[in-house]
Amino acid sequence: MRGTPGMRYNTLVASAMSEVVLKSRAVDEIMEAIKAETIKIRIPAGVDTGSRVRMAGKGEGGRLGAPAGDLFIITNVGLHKYFTRKGDNVYVTVPVTVPEAALGAKIEVPTVEGKAQLRIPPGTQSGQKFRLRERGAPSLRNPKLRGDQFVEVKVTLPKVISEETKELLKRYAGLNSENPRVEMGLE
Repeated sequence: MRGTPGMRYNTLVASAMSEVVLKSRAVDEIMEAIKAETIKIRIPAGVDTGSRVRMAGKGEGGRLGAPAGDLFIITNVGLHKYFTRKGDNVYVTVPVTVPEAALGAKIEVPTVEGKAQLRIPPGTQSGQKFRLRERGAPSLRNPKLRGDQFVEVKVTLPKVISEETKELLKRYAGLNSENPRVEMGLE
């Protein structure tokens, strides 16, 4: 038998208990009856979509009185609003302001277990990636190991610019005549 319980994304980090209603066929000498059984399943930390969880003795009943077989649950981990996962590594994109990117800053970033502090060095470019070691998903093969979390920063511009800010930016442009398109042979 197969069951596919939907799981929340936080199952990456902590073990979870899921209740699943299973239907198994019990063959009687005269007729076939369907019975429903509710069981608790321990989902280990670090599962990903397609992981198999085995429940010994919870599958179909054996023939001629043989013991029941094993039930395999194929997991399906839902998508998260901010995080994506590749293997045991977790990826997130975090917006930073122009002053934070230019001058450097310590910012708070989300992790699968809460929040962490990340130091943004001066001169950080949009798209630059930083690694938070062992902040990713736990490994199914070795519970002592974890993947990493990669934080990509996205420099965001203010939506509303005041007249004072416009004047400051014009002054900045006059003091720093750097043209990032020169490498491409453009003016």
